[in-house]
Amino acid sequence: MADILHRKLSFDVIGCTQRVHSALEPGFPESVYQKAMGHELAKARVPFETEKCLQVWYEKCLCGDFRVDLLVDGKIVLDLKALDRLTDEHLAQALSYLKASGLQLAILMNFGCASLSLIHISEP
Repeated sequence: MADILHRKLSFDVIGCTQRVHSALEPGFPESVYQKAMGHELAKARVPFETEKCLQVWYEKCLCGDFRVDLLVDGKIVLDLKALDRLTDEHLAQALSYLKASGLQLAILMNFGCASLSLIHISEP
């Protein structure tokens, strides 16, 4: 089995995600799932920040900032979607979050389908 970055934390997050998807099912806007994920993470005593602002630097120049949906324990970026399907653009966006933040793991999750989609994206 491949080594999973932040194994326990990842499993805790996935458990929370599955509970939210099972209870709410598809059909709500992303903001509803984000709030529900915050509730589940808090119940599980998993530290997180909502709408965490991160900065984008290029050659010592601050070029802008962006907000990630959830930052778990300062280690994992959660990028939540509520769409019919994920595209390469969504994957690229999550990878950009990792590059800009200096973190190594993002989980792209889509609550918009009957079957929950979870994609682990890692930056070496």
